[in-house]
Amino acid sequence: MNISFEYYKIFYYVAKYCNFTKAARVLGNSQPNITRAMNSLEQQMNCILFIRNNRGVQLTPEGERLYTHVSVAMSQIFAAEEELTDTTGLSHGSISIGASETALNIYFLDKLKAFHMKYPGIRLKLYNHSTPQAINAVKSGIIDFAVVSTPAEVEPPLKMVKLETFQEILIGGMTFRALGSQILSVKELKDYPLIGLGRETMTFRFFNKWFMSHGSEFSPDTETATTDQILPLVKCELGLAFVPEPMAHEAVKNKEVVKIRLTEDIPKRNICLVFDSRHPINAAAREFKNIILMDA
Repeated sequence: MNISFEYYKIFYYVAKYCNFTKAARVLGNSQPNITRAMNSLEQQMNCILFIRNNRGVQLTPEGERLYTHVSVAMSQIFAAEEELTDTTGLSHGSISIGASETALNIYFLDKLKAFHMKYPGIRLKLYNHSTPQAINAVKSGIIDFAVVSTPAEVEPPLKMVKLETFQEILIGGMTFRALGSQILSVKELKDYPLIGLGRETMTFRFFNKWFMSHGSEFSPDTETATTDQILPLVKCELGLAFVPEPMAHEAVKNKEVVKIRLTEDIPKRNICLVFDSRHPINAAAREFKNIILMDA
């Protein structure tokens, strides 16, 4: 059937108010036009939708079934119109974001807080992804964009923009404080217990590649699932660990852990924004992405 959407709209208001006159008033139309439209709809549907009475109209069982579906569709249309016609475009809506844990802890939390305070009506859906998972989610269109830590690889139409550089440092618990006055080599670290992320993570691959470039192998004695588990384990004297400097700053300052120097420089890493240049995103997501890029 090729039924005009206008008929469904008129049907919605007639069924809502159970009255042709009220529906005509809301629609800015005349009652005869409303009546003719509903007669035509009944003819095209080949069923009776209304029973006329002294007080207005009553839906038939067929009319009730049609109204169930039409009311859902109209509510979705009204919600879309409200969102799209909002004067700012940023009073409603939602954003889906993927973030690797390192990026979230040392960079993105402050951005989320600032955006939420400025646009409290925007719903934020945050997914805790590894870097590869976040990139795949952007590629699949599951999320609007991602904030991840390197190493990371993307292919067109995905784009990756550097936002901030960070440095990792080697730290140990206070039982290792004597090491604070020494300078160790990467090879010497094999003599000490190490704590690190699991082998499936990009962080593990990063450090393993760096260790191998200096003739050693990165083989943690304790593997953790998340970056924020590492610092408590270091404080509990389970071993030495590489941690982003911003995450370890307060603990070093308060002498809860000791910073250990190395003869080799630890390569710097980046926090990056990843997005699909061809995938359209809503006004709220565009605004947040633009704010992040401007800050960078």
